[in-house]
Amino acid sequence: MDIINSLGRRKKAVARVYLKEGNGQITVNKKDFKVYFPTGILQFVVQQALEVSDNAGKFDIVANIDGGGITGQAEALRLGIARALVKLNPESKPALKAKGLMTRDPRMVERKKPGQPKARKKFQFSKR
Repeated sequence: MDIINSLGRRKKAVARVYLKEGNGQITVNKKDFKVYFPTGILQFVVQQALEVSDNAGKFDIVANIDGGGITGQAEALRLGIARALVKLNPESKPALKAKGLMTRDPRMVERKKPGQPKARKKFQFSKR
């Protein structure tokens, strides 16, 4: 088996994922993923696709992540891993799709409008 690559995106984060056979080592930007994602919730998010498809500990994953915040990066990595697993084994797609791991989350930050402090917030109204 050669290296399988895929792409995951969430908000402004882009994760390029390279999957190959190994012993479950996950490396993100040349660091262990537990160092890069310090909280347990983000570590769970990263491993979610592997757990659902029963592939935990079977593959080494190297990821290059750029842009966005830490949560968006974790979710982009999750999508990239799920897509790589489906490239490797198409039978795992229904289980991943049922958990919502194959869908790219389209929600983005709403732009700021002129004459307002933020996207939806308005300046305080003064009657007099």
